[in-house]
Amino acid sequence: MSLPTTGPSSPQSSGPCSARRTESQDIPDIVNNMKYDAERLFGRINVIYLLEKANLAVTLTNQKNVNLAYAVFLNYPNWNIVDQAHWEDYLEQKYVHTKCTVSREHIFLESICFIRRVEDHDDLAPLFARHNDTLKQTYGEYFLAELIEAQDEENIAVVCEDGGLAVGFMSVCSEVNIQLLHECFELGPFHGLCKPHPDDILQPPQGALAFLLQREEILAYTSLELPSGSERSMQESERSMRESERSILKSTETLSTASFESEPFRAQYKGAANAFCIQLFCIAEKYEARSLDFLHFVFSLFPDKDFCIITVPHLVPEFHLIQNFVRVVPFNHSTLDHELYVFHRSGLLKSFLVRAAKSDDVSAVEALIKTLKLHKSILDDLNKYLSARRDPDGTPVQAYVAEVLGQIVGVSVIRNEMDVEYIRSHYNIEDFIYFSHYQQEEHGHLYHFALNPIFHHYAKHFMKEILRLAHKSCLYYPIYPQPEEGKFQNPCAHSLTSALYYMVPVRPRRQIVYPLEKLGINAPSKEVSKDQAKYALNHFNQKLSLEPKVSVNTRIVVVGASNVGISFLETLIFCPHLRFNNLTLISTHGLPGKDASNNLHKRFLINSYCFNEDDYALMSLGSWINVVVGKMTGIDRSLKHVIVSKERKVPYDYLILCTGQQFQVPCPTGADISKLLTNREVSKDSGQRYTGAVPSNLFVICDDEDALVAMKWLREKVTYSTGNVIVYGNTIDTYTTVESLLSLGINGGRIHLVHPPLCSNVTALNNNAIERAVQKALAKAGVTVHHESLLAQWNDGSHPDPITSASFTTSTKPFKLQCSAFFSFTHKSVDYDTFKAVNDACLVYDGRLVIDTNFHTNDVAIRAAGPLTKFSNIYYANEWTHSNFSSKEIGFQLAAAMLSLFDLTLEPVLEPPEDMDRLIPMYKGCKVQGGVLPEKYNYVHIFKPGIPTRLDVQETQPNYVNAVKGNYFRIHVNQYSMIETITCFSKKHIPVSNYICFFGQHERLLNNLCSRWREGLITNLYSYFKEPWALPIYHDRFIDLKKELRQILESVQNEGAPSMQELVRQVVEGELTLLERPKTYLKRSFKQAICKSLVEKSILDYLNYNRYHLPMYAWPGIV
Repeated sequence: MSLPTTGPSSPQSSGPCSARRTESQDIPDIVNNMKYDAERLFGRINVIYLLEKANLAVTLTNQKNVNLAYAVFLNYPNWNIVDQAHWEDYLEQKYVHTKCTVSREHIFLESICFIRRVEDHDDLAPLFARHNDTLKQTYGEYFLAELIEAQDEENIAVVCEDGGLAVGFMSVCSEVNIQLLHECFELGPFHGLCKPHPDDILQPPQGALAFLLQREEILAYTSLELPSGSERSMQESERSMRESERSILKSTETLSTASFESEPFRAQYKGAANAFCIQLFCIAEKYEARSLDFLHFVFSLFPDKDFCIITVPHLVPEFHLIQNFVRVVPFNHSTLDHELYVFHRSGLLKSFLVRAAKSDDVSAVEALIKTLKLHKSILDDLNKYLSARRDPDGTPVQAYVAEVLGQIVGVSVIRNEMDVEYIRSHYNIEDFIYFSHYQQEEHGHLYHFALNPIFHHYAKHFMKEILRLAHKSCLYYPIYPQPEEGKFQNPCAHSLTSALYYMVPVRPRRQIVYPLEKLGINAPSKEVSKDQAKYALNHFNQKLSLEPKVSVNTRIVVVGASNVGISFLETLIFCPHLRFNNLTLISTHGLPGKDASNNLHKRFLINSYCFNEDDYALMSLGSWINVVVGKMTGIDRSLKHVIVSKERKVPYDYLILCTGQQFQVPCPTGADISKLLTNREVSKDSGQRYTGAVPSNLFVICDDEDALVAMKWLREKVTYSTGNVIVYGNTIDTYTTVESLLSLGINGGRIHLVHPPLCSNVTALNNNAIERAVQKALAKAGVTVHHESLLAQWNDGSHPDPITSASFTTSTKPFKLQCSAFFSFTHKSVDYDTFKAVNDACLVYDGRLVIDTNFHTNDVAIRAAGPLTKFSNIYYANEWTHSNFSSKEIGFQLAAAMLSLFDLTLEPVLEPPEDMDRLIPMYKGCKVQGGVLPEKYNYVHIFKPGIPTRLDVQETQPNYVNAVKGNYFRIHVNQYSMIETITCFSKKHIPVSNYICFFGQHERLLNNLCSRWREGLITNLYSYFKEPWALPIYHDRFIDLKKELRQILESVQNEGAPSMQELVRQVVEGELTLLERPKTYLKRSFKQAICKSLVEKSILDYLNYNRYHLPMYAWPGIV
């Protein structure tokens, strides 16, 4: 139904018009221009509510961007005389004519398709004018005439005409290189594009069953027999497929993981080819919506073929025709530089009916899903619906089937979403819906969705009809993490959904760490604060049902699962209107976050607090990206592929390098300690690389996987023995590793912490008070600490595997230690294999990979970010690198720079002025590091980006408490009274995410922190920041409140009067002659201004709207 309104009649209304989606800022104009006729036809309407629940809302504007008309469309009549799920039945009962839709021939002229002759070449030439150069390079000068002339039974050229004018051209061929497609694409769901044959090998041999578990596919092709008289009867043999035993079954549309150790089983098809291909297609832009008309005709030319395929270059955007096709998932090792799309002739059928499931459907549904691993779960839920319409706990269950010509081709089961408050408080669902306009029962939870791939292009329509029939307005689909390979996480596991393509991932919200013991009855409800299994949330609603997604097939390959790389990928996958089909991550250990967060091995290294296991679970990166497990060993820039582990080739269109830097194997100086040499007499080369065999008991820990290997080895070989464990290095990681060793049960007397000479005057902790406390803790545990000690030799210079002893020189007397395990944290640098790959590819390298301020290397297709990189010398900023900034912010900015290539909705990036293009960007996000230090001290340091300097040189306003008792809290307030540094050292848990919110805030925002401290009103900062006044600052939307308040102060409230911001500027620059103190004048002006009431209202609205997070605050109307 539609709600038409028109703006005032004026000359502006004439001329060309354009349509766009209606936005919330159009609402006042719609209400003001609502005509009497519209109200008479549709009744009194709540415009906000209607726009929220509509499938489509359109605004018509003219060239001057003046709104001319509005229309709102729903897939049911918005009247109260009939249920929205049964309005078709109502029309049939009440009216004689059941066809109420206008025939498209009344609006669009009829098009005619026929085979073309060579003499018609001139009529077609204008169609190809805009693509002429590309086509000539590909096919030659006279490609079109040759295509038409070469027609035979296998090659046919077809033209679409409108009124005698050629408006479209298609060249099709029945010869298809099926073998090549089998090598490059996952064709299992389409029976390999071959006819069924008795000799087909569809299941692996008995000894290869393990390989089958690596296959993850959309849905088995089941035999679909259409009644006689239909377009054609399809006979497809059943394809036996199983899904991997994982907590969430990932669609091959969204995940394809390479394994270098073994190849998964692949079916072998012996039948004849069952597909023809489109060689060339072109249609006038005006007629793109009629592209599908070609397929009706060309399928009639090949009555023995069931599939039409087309391959498209990766960089070509999806055009109208292939939006009806199914994209076939390529293998990770595929080097074919095209995407493959498939369409089955039965996809032309229009009788796609969605209805509630009936008892008679059970056998048909069982036949449809019997090859799925969770088919029993689907059938159980279906039977619950048929028998009781609800679960044993009373949760309503609804089941729907999709039917084509009387045969079941899809099934879906939904329940009422019972965790609505949890979803609202933990996910940014309000990016997509106005939550207050939805009733509890309008939220649905998608449990199962299975659809025959033939009708995959109807998936969005299937979901849209489910919403209508179930009286729902939105659906939620969770994806739970995969904690252990091959194990389900019941009851969380949901069945596979090919509908994920049409849903949008919802960003998780940062949560406040509540002091529940202090809040008592004022704490948030259990629905908000409960701790439950984390999951990634996907969403679908009425407005999204007609919202197209832009598919990006560009191959973007990210090398390195560093914080920068993960942040980059996170930013891309959470773009709701973009769908990146070819994101690939190359990582030595695959995706991070596969283990429980309380594992001891995660404490070996310091924590950057960029991502943790909960964050990875909330993102579910594995649902959206391909993962290649291996190490980059080469880059072929000419052929555009990355060589992984010296074996596989991973092609790319854009390559993103963010491998970072890693700790390296230390290189002994080779000094003979029997000669009593000192450090001064030993030649040191910090850039020297160790080239020998790496000892088996030498551990260089660079990530959690390395730490896990080390921990398992220690438990087996060292924990219950008597040998020494040597920890060598000057970083904070040495302290966290010592604490981990102590926690493993290794006696402190067996641990030797060896510090080499410092390379700078900045120590690891850069805080004398904390360092004294740590040294005391080490002494208490019995750990021996050696200062200014250089590694001289292992095993007195003999073969070092395994290491049995280690010798060191000092500034005085050398010493030697027995060794059972050696941990090294000496220095970080670029991994040698990465350096060699980069250097051999002739990328500019100067100690690090050289980039410009937009992350470009000297290759336009290769970008890089993170500690791997340095800025070019033209910026004269060699001291500044990405290492000085937050890795998470760097990854976000890298993604923002890349999105401008794909997102047409973004404003074009303006080139900086000439005098600004030599300045490096200064990112403003804080850096964080922390960990568990000896004696179980929790340490966190939050600081501004910059070049490290000694603390005593920085000299600020520190707030000290006794460090020895483990209750140290230091805040640095800069000359502008802004919070710049926070350092915590305590045996109690530290709410890091809360304290990060303080960074960059004015100290007066923290309840007049400095004045209260000077007056002695604060005795314990930890307790002070647990008080209820601080909780709104920890809220994830507090930054939005600040922006809103700033806009109020920047806006002009009274005509002729300056804004508060302008008034402050005038006072600061001395443009006003004041008879009172400036501060007094500004306070008085603010109280008299209109903005005071607006500021107060904005703050009260903030507290009221977020009261489920902030119930400890009163809000208007509470009494």
